[in-house]
Amino acid sequence: MPDFRSDTVTQPCAAMRQAMHDAPLGDDVFNDDPTTLELQRYAAELLGFEAALFAPSGTQTNLIALMSHCQRGDEAIVGQQWHTYKWEGGGMAVLGSIQPQPIELQADGSLALQDIAAAIKPDDPHFARTRLIVIENTVGGKVLPLSYMQQVAVLAKQRQLGCHIDGARLFNAAVALAPAHQCTPQQMARQLCQGYDSVSICLSKGLGAPVGSLLLGSAALITRARRIRKMLGGGMRQTGVLTAAGLYALKHNIARLADDHAHARLLAEGLTTLSTQGRFAGKLSVQQPQTNIVFTDLPLALARELQAFLAAQQVQLTSSNYLQHSAGASAEQIRIRWVCHLDISTADIQQTLDLLQLFAHSEG
Repeated sequence: MPDFRSDTVTQPCAAMRQAMHDAPLGDDVFNDDPTTLELQRYAAELLGFEAALFAPSGTQTNLIALMSHCQRGDEAIVGQQWHTYKWEGGGMAVLGSIQPQPIELQADGSLALQDIAAAIKPDDPHFARTRLIVIENTVGGKVLPLSYMQQVAVLAKQRQLGCHIDGARLFNAAVALAPAHQCTPQQMARQLCQGYDSVSICLSKGLGAPVGSLLLGSAALITRARRIRKMLGGGMRQTGVLTAAGLYALKHNIARLADDHAHARLLAEGLTTLSTQGRFAGKLSVQQPQTNIVFTDLPLALARELQAFLAAQQVQLTSSNYLQHSAGASAEQIRIRWVCHLDISTADIQQTLDLLQLFAHSEG
């Protein structure tokens, strides 16, 4: 049955498994694993950077980037909902002694340029030294456009700051934006990175590799990053078994992200139709997806009942609670996240919508 929890749950396809099996191997701590070296070279050339570094996770590549850009007591400007700030265990502060300066997100997922500028500290010993601006793209499935990415990069350079992209799903953004810019997703991804000092790319989300992320930047930054990776315990040995999967993913699984986006739209359309029916009428709210993630909101009791119903049918989801404020009153809601990926088919979407329709017209 469908697993909508995340695009990290994908299984490697037969061809990817074969590439992992056949990969020539060395020792990556000694920097001589040929498959890892090829992945890093390929990715750097693809996205327009001098060098790249493979690490076990996106959490680690983001932390390595922050620690490569900042020293103890420095400050990084981040979004309130950025993964680097909210979802990575406070690593920048705990392990990097870097102070985060969070900014509230705009409705489109961006940080307002004036808010970024206002958060930059003057050169004064009373303040942490602002050293880095962090941007996330996509954020909650929302795409930050090329013009905005360019404006942030220009602002960073004007203020002599570093700028890093948490691009865990950057290729989802590239696939969404490419048609309007009349280019390939690969070309679009490269344009989104232009002007930035570093980017972290997750290989194990929509791209479908079983594990691993890449940090890309200048040769000097990656030299610092390699030392920090070792310090954090991210130095591994015969990594070619893993990086062969990442290389396959970059070569074969970028354009197919459009299928996930189409499935998310199909799911959202079906959910929107159901939002006027039966038990969902006036209670189910659907956010229209820009990429591969759909969010739906339901009142607490109804959501709990729906989740139990779907779990019994082996449909897997994640959710979070929040308070909805309206007319001076507050009501607890549950936001359910539906993530489409290469192991979710059109048939899975239809089967899920059939189950939702059955629930909508059942007796409470």
